[in-house]
Amino acid sequence: MFRTPSEVVAFMQKEDVKVVDLRFMDFPGLWQHFSIPAHELEESVFEAGLGFDGSSIRGWQAINESDMLVKPVPETAFVDPFLEHKTLVMVCNICDPVTGEDYTRDPRNIARKAEAYLARTGIGDTAFFGPEAEFFIFDDVRFDQNQHSGYYFLDSEEGAWNSGRAEHVDGSGISHNRGYKIRYKEGYFPVPPADTQQDMRSEMMLVLEEIGVPIECQHHEVATAGQAEIDIRFAPLVSMGDMLLKYKYVIKNVARKYGKTVTFMPKPLFGDNGSGMHTHISIWKEGKPLFAGDGYAGLSEMALFAIGGILRHAPALLAITNPTTNSYKRLVPGFEAPVNLAYSSRNRSAAVRIPMYSNNPKTKRLEFRCPDPSCNPYLAMSAILMAALDGIQNKVHPGEPLDRDIYDMSPEELANVPTTPGSLRESLEALNADHDFLLKGDVFTQDVIDTWIDYKIDRECNALALRPHPWEFALYFDI
Repeated sequence: MFRTPSEVVAFMQKEDVKVVDLRFMDFPGLWQHFSIPAHELEESVFEAGLGFDGSSIRGWQAINESDMLVKPVPETAFVDPFLEHKTLVMVCNICDPVTGEDYTRDPRNIARKAEAYLARTGIGDTAFFGPEAEFFIFDDVRFDQNQHSGYYFLDSEEGAWNSGRAEHVDGSGISHNRGYKIRYKEGYFPVPPADTQQDMRSEMMLVLEEIGVPIECQHHEVATAGQAEIDIRFAPLVSMGDMLLKYKYVIKNVARKYGKTVTFMPKPLFGDNGSGMHTHISIWKEGKPLFAGDGYAGLSEMALFAIGGILRHAPALLAITNPTTNSYKRLVPGFEAPVNLAYSSRNRSAAVRIPMYSNNPKTKRLEFRCPDPSCNPYLAMSAILMAALDGIQNKVHPGEPLDRDIYDMSPEELANVPTTPGSLRESLEALNADHDFLLKGDVFTQDVIDTWIDYKIDRECNALALRPHPWEFALYFDI
């Protein structure tokens, strides 16, 4: 871990680094980068920054306000494990070159402001996050959409649909299938040979640890066709945002090395589990956990109020934590989908769960189960924290827990349990109506909220609504 620019420069000289790669986050949530020769990185760059054209970065300024600065953050530096020429990577903050101020639409800046706001409230000084980002590893992905056709095709050697496929041809020309396909919803978690990706996931895990991302475990997930999860050890908000970007980068590039491809789409397969990003949160002050107490499930009153804030603002939150049209194909009843806006210590269909694995106060936390890995992690975790803080500040009690099996509840009982929005458009409408809690402390600005809503409606909701869907032909072609 580097602490100062001088430590970074000294390391580069000692290790003969050839290239410096400067990375930052666009508005929707993809890492962007450009590179400079190592000799161009002087200590002054960390303060003065380097200029670049931001006009083509999604969600950023118009062409007449396109000049931006990147300022490298020393503690984020790591040597890229995939590139041929020795390259030092650093995450950067984005600044306006005219005012010198942090750029309000830089997602990392929003996360930094959320951490600072937490400290200013006096409620706590650290918000720890532990996201569980799931993903699929496929062998083949093809998709296209034009004026007269549209389709997608996914394949995996593990896929249950390949149980009858001729896969291997021996010397006599006879084809064979080795079996051991993972049945739908039975991927949690058989050993090899059914699990064909153990070595690949282990390499992902080890590479992540090499670049400073601490890992707790890796395993196959519930769905067929290579669904997986690798869990990062909890960390403060901004640090966790940085680590999630490294996480996606490493996972995608290790998979590519194995001739595979990875997607963090929430619902790539019909009829099997989607990929979530259950997000654990706890607030601490002066080294002490604040969510442990003698209330329900061992929670403090503060933790219950935090749950109240998350549940109250959940419809708006989902516009940021579940920000794609595909997200709402995962958030449907069944599949353990967390669609009920309630809390529980054991019901995984509740939006907020309280893990009960340990009685240690340091492990007491909330698990917000709705988010998925298509989100921008800086924005998503900042929004969750702001909702929790709003609940604490306004003493929003979450009501009674939902500890019953929802499948045993009558329709009349279920009618009293609010549920998540049914589409991205509904969530964006909720965000438009309920976002004052995000504006506190100037963490999110009105410009950020408006830009997010406009971008998502225009580029995603409306774009999808205009295009025929393949299943519509099955339903309506002969009408």
